[in-house]
Amino acid sequence: MSTNTELSPGPGTRTAPAKTRRKRPLGIDRRPGFLTYGLLIAFFLGGAYPLWWSFVTGSGSTGAFAGPLPPLFPGSAFLANVAEVFSTIDFWAALGNSVIVSSVITISVVGFSTLAGYSFAKLRFRGKSGLMVFVIATLAVPTQLGIIPLFMMMKEFGWTGSIGAVMVPTLVTAFGVFFMRQYLVDVIPDELVEAARVDGASMIQTFWHVGVPAARPAMAILGLFTFMTAWTDYLWPLLVAPQNPTLQVALSQLQSAKYVDHTIVMAGAVMATIPLLLLFVLAGKQLVSGIMAGAVKG
Repeated sequence: MSTNTELSPGPGTRTAPAKTRRKRPLGIDRRPGFLTYGLLIAFFLGGAYPLWWSFVTGSGSTGAFAGPLPPLFPGSAFLANVAEVFSTIDFWAALGNSVIVSSVITISVVGFSTLAGYSFAKLRFRGKSGLMVFVIATLAVPTQLGIIPLFMMMKEFGWTGSIGAVMVPTLVTAFGVFFMRQYLVDVIPDELVEAARVDGASMIQTFWHVGVPAARPAMAILGLFTFMTAWTDYLWPLLVAPQNPTLQVALSQLQSAKYVDHTIVMAGAVMATIPLLLLFVLAGKQLVSGIMAGAVKG
């Protein structure tokens, strides 16, 4: 006699999971459409056009711009214009000064800003909030207001005319401290710092083994923008060290009071932009990873 009985699974029996189909919420995981790509292409063309126009101007001759319409494609005189730039100014010495100044300022700003930002974010000390407010308040002071006092200080120290006077006032910036503090305050859990201290790590060891690895994406972004700012700075190097000009100051010597050959000036500007382009190409991966890490932190 056969009976149809249903066997119920026992407490230790594994049941096969039912296949369910997840529904994607509306408005999420959509692929970019035509409008998104169109805006990106428009922004790219708008940002790249000034550099392209500088190259077109720097590769042409003076007579090429006498017509009613300016040329849209580069000419064949770029190398000749670059040779004229090299014969007019000491390009390589100015390039070396710019590399030294920008590199030293970048390393100093990133190092000091990371130390200060970590201190404001994870350490407890008296007057921390007041000092942070003071640092933020200095961002509201225009840089031009400090030029005369800084110049008087550099003259008193006897540093005018040297590239050291260009670097010293910007070895640390309030923006760098604020930027690193805002990044580290959430990306490093307090429990991780306390665990490192319980394991016997000193304050410096905790910063080096916990703070620095977590701060690397933000350090890369801050370093790139600091290098770019120091590379393109013109007013302060012109005032304090015209005898040892940086590249931007040297390029201003291509313009005379009576006649300005814009093709020569633009050729020099293109040559001064190439190191920045190489830097962004080499460090682009780190820049994107830093932006994405900052976007998903917390």
